[in-house]
Amino acid sequence: MAHQQYTSCIDACDACATACSHCATACLQEPDVKAMARCIALDIDCAEICRLASAAMARDSEHAQAICRLCADICEACGEECGKHQMDHCQACAQACRRCAQECLRMAQAARTTSPTARSAGHAH
Repeated sequence: MAHQQYTSCIDACDACATACSHCATACLQEPDVKAMARCIALDIDCAEICRLASAAMARDSEHAQAICRLCADICEACGEECGKHQMDHCQACAQACRRCAQECLRMAQAARTTSPTARSAGHAH
């Protein structure tokens, strides 16, 4: 099974999606929800791209590398935003986002150096 090489990244994406969903829900319960708007929006975007990246790797999609690069970018933005807030749910989300970003970057780099399809897809942009 080709997706087994991505197990660590898939796990990080799944954990990040869960943390982001939890964070968004918890942010909606904060006294000043309006102040949490960017955090909530990034949580939702991040959770969705993490789910997409996990699924793409699980099925060994030819686009998994590109999706993981985008996932890393969104995770970094979400982690940065969540890291600004002191609530436990935001701090846990920031940590999950940072781990996922690292795993996705590592996966995208590894895929680029090992896959001819990934190499040509990387130059197509």
